[in-house]
Formats: sequence, structure tokens, C-alpha cells
Amino acid sequence: MFAIRENVAMNQNEDWSGKRVVVIGAARQGIALARYLILREAKVVINDRLPIDQLGAAQEALAGEPIEWIGGGHPLSLLDGADLLCISGGVPFDLPIVREAQSRGITVSNDSQIFLEVCPCRVIGITGSAGKTTTTTLVGFMAQAAIDELKVSSNDLNVNSAKDQDRTSGLFSRSKVWVGGNIGSPLLSMVDEMKPTDLAVMELSSFQLEVMQRSPEIAAILNITPNHLDRHETMQAYIDAKARILDFQTSHDVAILNQDDPATWSMQEKVHGRLVTFGIQKSSEMHESVYFDRDLNSILIQTPSAVDRDDICVIQRDDIPLRGEHNVLNVLGACAIALAAGLSVGAMASGVKSFTGIPHRLEFIRSWGGGDWYNDSIATAPERAVAAINSFSEPMILLAGGKDKKLPWDRFASLVCQRVKHLILFGEAAGIISDALTSYEKDSEITVTYCLGLKEAVMAAADKVSDGDVVLLSPGGTSFDEFNDFEDRGEVFMKWVMELP
Repeated sequence: MFAIRENVAMNQNEDWSGKRVVVIGAARQGIALARYLILREAKVVINDRLPIDQLGAAQEALAGEPIEWIGGGHPLSLLDGADLLCISGGVPFDLPIVREAQSRGITVSNDSQIFLEVCPCRVIGITGSAGKTTTTTLVGFMAQAAIDELKVSSNDLNVNSAKDQDRTSGLFSRSKVWVGGNIGSPLLSMVDEMKPTDLAVMELSSFQLEVMQRSPEIAAILNITPNHLDRHETMQAYIDAKARILDFQTSHDVAILNQDDPATWSMQEKVHGRLVTFGIQKSSEMHESVYFDRDLNSILIQTPSAVDRDDICVIQRDDIPLRGEHNVLNVLGACAIALAAGLSVGAMASGVKSFTGIPHRLEFIRSWGGGDWYNDSIATAPERAVAAINSFSEPMILLAGGKDKKLPWDRFASLVCQRVKHLILFGEAAGIISDALTSYEKDSEITVTYCLGLKEAVMAAADKVSDGDVVLLSPGGTSFDEFNDFEDRGEVFMKWVMELP
């Protein structure tokens, strides 16, 4: 079951009283951090690029708290007398105020770093270019299934007292799984409720990792493909940010790597402790791994220490509710992480079978006009849209566009010209995608419609759909040219589809 964390951070009981902490970013990470620090009597300053009159939601969330609010920019004078600068995930690391803090010797941190420093329980950290939210959530389902297993076994035991139960599995059957980080709520907002026997499962983005100087005890890199180059500028800088999830591990920790992904597999040299791998092919190396056996159509665990035992079957492909080859990889990754955490095979299988997906990820909306409509608004990079397209074999109407992240569109364009019946382009990236298509569309029967925004694109799709089609929103670009985030875009898309007469 869940191992009890032995090396709780040295500064778990750090005295924040009277310390001046500047928090840049007034969204959920900044709000959670401010609450945590105020409870510890720190002097908190919240700063945001937006003017104060546009920070109403944040101010309402922290109403009545002794906070100094400064909006409309990031004056360097904020650093005068500051003991710590904390930046939210969306704040560029090369912001002048961040560089100035470093030059003054002021520590730069974030809510995830502080959470890892003070968390009383074992932490699983998961990062990757694609699939990390699905995988993180899957691991949470598996961990909950493991707790449920122990509750059943504890109830079956003939114990006479609470003390006897704690000597069995009862101690862990009262444990709790906490899932958050880059998804849901920042885990720092829940850390005061956590116990040493709990387990925290944490999604980490490259934005969060690039400032961090602590690693989780169990750290997974699912894959690395071009993403966020508008922020990191170079692919190497992006890879380096992802690699930081391993950089501060010890020999007692566990790393999980995707052996099929070259950029991820190159991280082997950074592994300080135990290595667990996953991939479609069975590993030829002697370490624990999870792989997909195409002949058996099953996910198996390879345990080299059990020389005389066959590889262990976790689940058959037909029992996985999720659509698409990319979701097989997500399940493989989740099983490898669960293996590293000591969860049972039964808990892995139960977690997978009970998980039917996450909103805005190949989410079925309705059948209309003879076609099935799907929302994959999470696809904010071309590679993610490629994975979505490959999840279907039906004739497809694809809605793509949004805001470009300076990522390559060639692979997307080639696949679209092979697989998509009608492409509807919208938003700022429409012209960029159109240019990418020119090298491939001459031998294709694809037709293309251009729209200013997503609502017009929905109407265009409604005009084109016919019996047997799949209508898929998988933009390949971010939502920021028209919406607050991918969730906002997905919600609005579903609303407009549901309103079709």
C-alpha cells in the first residue's frame, strides 16, 4: 500500500511570520499560495499584469485577508524588502522582475515547490507534453481502488479493537488520495489536511518545473514533443524544464520513463534511483516495465526479479473504456506509475475500468445531422490533434485553429490531407495551418472552409455533416485568441452543438 514518507522536508515548520512574500499571478495558484502564507502570518503582496479593477474574482476569493494588491504591471520596487518571490505557472521565467529578484539574491519559488517542501505524505509527480491530465487522473483512480481493496480486506478480518486494526491494513484503509497540481486545485490548498499515510498525485507543467528545485519521490515523464515554444523559445529549453522533475531526486526515489519516446528515454542518465519504464514494445533491458502485447491484446508487467514467472497481465485492450492508441499509452504510463508506488494489479485494472475520460478530451457530445460530435478542446498543440484524429476511422469533419504556439504543423497537415473529409479552420492560426497544407493537399480530396471564430465554424460543420461522419473539435492551437482557456472553449463549443435544432 502507500509507503509512509520518511524524509519530510527540513523546512516543513518554517516560520513565515513577518516575512514579505511577493506572489505574481492572481489566478488559482496565486490564491492558494496567498491563503497558505496568510495562515502562517506572512506579509503577502499579490501582483498581476492586469489592473486591479480586473482582479475582482481573486479579490473576492481573498476578501477580508490582509493582502497588498498591486496590478497593472510588475514594478521592480515590489522586491524592496521581499524575502521570497513566487510566480504562478503562466508567468514567464524571463520576466524582468524575476531576473531582478535572482540578481538581488531573492529566492524564486512557486506553490508546487512549497507543497513538495511541506507535504507530509508521499508524492507522485507526472509531467509530459500530452496525456498528463488523463494519466494523473487514472493514477488517482488506481490509488483509490487500492484503498477500497484494503477497506474490504479490513472488514473481512476478525479484529477486536482499533489498535488491532491499525496493526493490519486498517491504517492504510483510512488513507486518502489527493489529486491536483496543474489540474483541479493546487495541492498546497489541501496540504494541511494530509496525513503521512495519504498519497498525493500531482500533475506538473513545464512552466511550474522550470523554477523548481525539488523533485517528487515518484516522478514520471510520459513523453516530450514540441510544445510551448512560444514560452520556452527552444526545444532544448523545453526539454530541460521537463527534466527538472528528475534532477533533485535521490537514490531512494523512483523515475518512470517512456522507453518509446526518444527525448524521454534520453533522460536515463538523470535517474538517481529505481527506474520503471513503459512502452508499446517489451523492454530488452532488465528492469521493471509495463508494455502492450499485441498478440495477447493486453497490457503486461515485466518483473525481471521473478525469473521463473510469466509476465503479469493487468488488463485487456477491449476492457479499456478510452478511445485511441494514445490512451493505451496513457494507461501504460499510469500502470507503470502504479507499479512504482506499490499498488496491486487488481487496483490498476479496477482504476482503468472505472475511468471513462475527462471533459474536453475526446468527449462525446451528441449525435446530430447523422454524425457524432466530439469535443477535444484540450488539443492545444498539433501533436495532440494528430492523436485525436488517429482515434477515429469514420469520415471526419475537423475543426482546427485557435492561436498558434510557434509549433510545427507539417505532420498535422499531412495526416489531415489523408484522413479528413472536410477541414474547417478558424481563429488566428487558420492562415498558418492553411500554409502548411499546401505541400500535401494536391493529392488529396479534402475541402476547406475558413471561419473567423468557433461559432461560425460550428455552423459550417452543421452545414457539412452527413450520415456516418465524426465532427471533431481538435484545434491544435490554444484558445487565447477567443476564449479564457481550453475549458472555456470546450464548454462554449458543447453549448453551441447542443443548441443545434
